Amino acid sequence: MCRSESVKGQGMSELLTAAQMRAIEQAAIASGEVTGLELMERAGRGVVEAIFEEWPELGEAGGPTPQTPWSTSGEMKKAVVLCGPGNNGGDGFVVARLLHERGWAVEVFLYGDPEKLPPDARVNYERWCQAGEVQAFAKFEPENWNWQTGEVGAVDLIVDAVFGTGLVRPVGSEMWLHEKIGVLTTEVVNARRVAIDLPSGLCADSGKPLIDTQDETGRGKLKFELSVSFHREKVGHRISDGPAFCGRTVVKSIGLDDLPSSRAVARELASEIVRLAQPRLSDKAAESHKYTHGHALILSGGSGKTGAARLAARGALRIGAGLVTLGVSPGAQQEVACQITALMLTRIEGADGFAAVLEDTRLNALCLGPGMGVERARDLVPVALNAKRATVLDADALTAYAGDPAELFALLHEACVLTPHGGEFARLFPDIAKRLRKEPKSGPAYSKVDATREAAKRAGCVVLFKGPDTVIAAPDGRCSVNSAHYLRSAPWLATAGSGDVLAGFVTGLLARGFAPMQAAETAAWLHVECALEFGPGLIAEDLPEQLPAVFRKLGV
Repeated sequence: MCRSESVKGQGMSELLTAAQMRAIEQAAIASGEVTGLELMERAGRGVVEAIFEEWPELGEAGGPTPQTPWSTSGEMKKAVVLCGPGNNGGDGFVVARLLHERGWAVEVFLYGDPEKLPPDARVNYERWCQAGEVQAFAKFEPENWNWQTGEVGAVDLIVDAVFGTGLVRPVGSEMWLHEKIGVLTTEVVNARRVAIDLPSGLCADSGKPLIDTQDETGRGKLKFELSVSFHREKVGHRISDGPAFCGRTVVKSIGLDDLPSSRAVARELASEIVRLAQPRLSDKAAESHKYTHGHALILSGGSGKTGAARLAARGALRIGAGLVTLGVSPGAQQEVACQITALMLTRIEGADGFAAVLEDTRLNALCLGPGMGVERARDLVPVALNAKRATVLDADALTAYAGDPAELFALLHEACVLTPHGGEFARLFPDIAKRLRKEPKSGPAYSKVDATREAAKRAGCVVLFKGPDTVIAAPDGRCSVNSAHYLRSAPWLATAGSGDVLAGFVTGLLARGFAPMQAAETAAWLHVECALEFGPGLIAEDLPEQLPAVFRKLGV
């Protein structure tokens, strides 16, 4: 099996918004199948379990007895739990109680009025009060921690249970105290930092921080080592700043999968739910031949500018297209002929020449853009789109329409895939990009998922918005995220030509008969796996050559 967190079964590939998670929980509670208090207890236990799984050394005995003063026992583990005014705070009280029962010394701070806590959180607040004190959040000043020993560095664990997925407004001034945690690693040298669901201040739907941008001291100080989510990951765990702030995300079950009511709500939400991209591949049939797996045509630029198209063509061939032809301008014909072997070559000069080549109906997938040149793209893109073949538009084919994207949108059809990076996306969808760049003042914030869905609907075709958090959307609202984060982090993909190879991967799968959404998702997923297979030192030429090893691991 490939090193992927997404190949776990359909359920675990779902990414929920905060509202979708609330709907599932509320349906389960309303049905009487489970109580909110039971869910809160399971959540707290899941957090403690995740902490000890991540750091087994913290699971060792905390001290002789829970009553032993930790100023006189060097063995006792120490934790501070920051609780908020909602149910996330209730989860924190459960965590505090469970740690205390294991012999930990725990100090709890509450942000908010205990009299205004939700009922379930209030119950767990009172349960904790039987074991220890709850201090006002205003007294939480990390630089002045006493801990009876007078040593700030005596803390082993910091648990953030302030807001989680519930934050929909900018963080107040008192929360800057909490944000200081992220920069105290040099002082609190042994403290592990854990967030329940998400770091407080992070939007669950967009992965964007809801911080007061007027206070420069707050930026970049929400980083945690571990985030523990429940039932499913949230969209914000996988896009924008979410992965960097969350550290590593672990999902713990709270028993909702087994409840008919929550399953029913999930079915109702199915068309709206974002999913992690997953590969959908099948082996070539034994009785097949090259023409049964399609013929891709990839257009190149002029002399000295053919490398990008050759990278795309190699990717299309490696991913399984039966034949791949490079369409070259007359001035580049000799240059390309000297560089290729398994690839074929045809001369394409101007719109009429391209139209003549497309009379061969066996050419069932086209790729225009990589290294093509804006003028050549402007001349040939309309011909490709009028042919109504499966078509990938990348790079120069997108930039060519920066001045008049509506002209491009009028030509596009449902068998197209657009593969813009951030700059190209902004040129095609300037209003959407402007909204995406805007710093949020409240939540749920406008996300890359929202932007890609809106772009796909406007374009009338699949849009693959590239990045470490690649988002793929179809005009009907289907959406997935190909996340190169956590165990799938692949920083080596930030190399010249890697996007050209991705365009070739999509084209090759389209040639094989994959639907546009399936081709885009599978290509993006394989693109990351190839980078992981090779590792550091990767250059774009290496990517297609990793596909055989990746396919073997998939059993293809």
